[in-house]
Parts: sequence; structure tokens; C-alpha cells
Amino acid sequence: MRILQIISSGGLYGAEQVVLNLARHLEPMGQEGQIAVFENLHAPNLHIAEAAAALHLPVQVVPCQGRFDWAAVARLRSLVEGYGPDVVHMHGYKADMYGYAAVRRLPAAKVSTCHGWGHNTLALRAYDVMDGWVLRRFDLVVAVSAEIAERLRRAGVPPRKIHVIDNGIEVAALETDVPTLRPDLAFDSKCVLVGAVGRLSPEKGFDILVAAARIVVQQHPEVKFVVVGDGPERKRLEELAHQCGLEGKLFWAGRREDMAGVYASFDILVQPSLKEGLPMTILEGLGAGKPMVATRVGAVGTVITDGQTGLLVSPGSADEIANAVARLIQDSSLRTRLGQAGRARVQADFSATAMAEKYLLAYGEMLKSGLLQRGKCGAK
Repeated sequence: MRILQIISSGGLYGAEQVVLNLARHLEPMGQEGQIAVFENLHAPNLHIAEAAAALHLPVQVVPCQGRFDWAAVARLRSLVEGYGPDVVHMHGYKADMYGYAAVRRLPAAKVSTCHGWGHNTLALRAYDVMDGWVLRRFDLVVAVSAEIAERLRRAGVPPRKIHVIDNGIEVAALETDVPTLRPDLAFDSKCVLVGAVGRLSPEKGFDILVAAARIVVQQHPEVKFVVVGDGPERKRLEELAHQCGLEGKLFWAGRREDMAGVYASFDILVQPSLKEGLPMTILEGLGAGKPMVATRVGAVGTVITDGQTGLLVSPGSADEIANAVARLIQDSSLRTRLGQAGRARVQADFSATAMAEKYLLAYGEMLKSGLLQRGKCGAK
């Protein structure tokens, strides 16, 4: 089976890791794959293309000049016709709309993974409406959580087309005891370091984390916070931290490539999201053996059992996050127990191999269901 994955990327975040992990793990299962990445004129982020090339995965870059560039559609159609995939697998609303326009008259199956479907702003909700219209015409729509699946059903996507497949990570890639962030920031090895990882965008709740950090450092002035990641909210968040008097207490590390060493640097991890599917950063943090404080959003509760594999708090509550972090600061044995249990949970049920096997099964069921007459587009 040939599988072409398409993504418009804003960085090397959760959706991008899913694309890379799928490509890496489907190949040993006898499947052939390729990745297509949009090079957007105003935000030409090609980190995923660079990461794919470093992993020796076939990758194509598709230049895109604007919000809807028919030349980019034509380039994508030409790529599909030349490669001849059985499955064209889109990730995100832009990939969905461009991909559908490019392949709607071609015999390849149309698949989408919805990593975080449903937005708050009026402009992005308009994209959700258009995306929902397009997704109804796909052969298979994968949601990374039951919550996202329900949103898709409410948007009119036929339930028979919707599958829920958990994200998965490379646990072995996180196996290191060598911290890289601490020496880079000149932190003492005995300092309790609280970390958060993610894209700095409104739904990730980092403003709530800033408020929680302010509460924690008032009680525990020796504790430091570090946020790893970048995004459109960074300037506003830095100003908010300044207003909260967190200079020398909360640090913004930007985007990092050495994530195993980053996770090894943290004593505690926080995921303050207001809206999520199944965050890769939670799986990575747990996979690295770190005790996690996370909000009850999306599919987080399928991974974290409160008090057993992590601590769960209400989304939007700085007080609950601060109390949970303080609890872990004061109890090192609890940190150890939660970290070990969280790692075991991810190893057992959220590996990249398990995720790829579920996708392969879903592809096969789709192709056998009569939604596609297999073999018309270069299928093997």
C-alpha cells in the first residue's frame, strides 16, 4: 500500500510527530510512504520536512502563496498523480481543504486525522465549518480523542466514517539521564525545575500556567519554571510574566531539538491546556518518566488516572495547578511513584508501533468496505 501524508506545519509539534511516527513505523510493516509539506509564503515552516529528511523519509515540499492558492492545488494534484498512492492522508484543516480539492476526482482514498478539531475565534470557526463540509466527503476521518469524534459527528461527518485512534510516541527515544536544559540555563542540579512544553497559542493555557507559577514561587521561592516551545502568544506571555514579577523565576526556552535531554532536566511537568485531543507532550513527558500535572481535557483522562499515573486538575484553574505542583514539590516519593507508573502506562498502550498498527488496520477496513475500488491509482 502506498500512503501519502499531507500537512501544513507551524513547527515540530504533536501533529508533526504523528506524521513522522506513522511514516517510520508503517514502512517496516511493508507499506510505502511519502510526506508532502506546504511551504507557506507568510510562514514557511519546514521543520517537519527537515526532520523527515534526517530520518531518511521521502518528503516533498509544496509551495503555497496564499490562503487559497490554486497553483498549489495543481502542484499537489500532480504530486499525487505522479506518486500513485492508495491513500492520501491529510492532517489539519488546510491540508484537508487543499488535499480534497487536489484528489477529489482521483481514485485514491481520502483520509484525515483531526488532532484538535474546533476553534474559539470567529475566523477559525469559519474554517471549521468549511473543514466539516469537506470531511463529510472523506472516506475515513480519524479523531485522536472521543471528544473530537463527538465534535465531528455534530459537524455532520457520518459516524461510520469516524475512527478514534490514540496518538503514540517513540518511548525509546526519550531514554536518557543526561539533562541538557539545566546546564544551558545555568541551573543548579538541586533546583526543583517545573517544565511545560507546547506551542504558545491561546488554547494551550500558558497564561494560566504563568498565574500558577506566581502562586508557587511565593510559597517555594527556590523553584523555577521553564516553558519550552514557541508560537504567536510568546510576546504577550512574556509581558504577562513580567507583570507578575516572575523575572528569574520563569524562563522561556523557545523551540528545542534535544527533547530527551529537555525532559531529563525537569522534576515536574505541567500541561495547562484549555482544549486538546491527546497531547503528544503528555505522552512524551510520561514516557520520559516525569510526574505530570495536566488538565482534564480531551483524551488526557485516558492516559492519566488521577493519583496513579499523574495529577489531574480543572482547565483554567491556576489555583488547582499551583496546589498540585506544590504537592509534588513537597513529596519526592510521590514524584517517583507517579513518574514510574506514567512511563509504564505509555509503554504499554501508547507506543508509535501500536498507533501505526491501528492506522494500518483502519486503512485496510476502509479499502475493503467498498468506499474505494482499490488499484486504480498505482496501488500495489
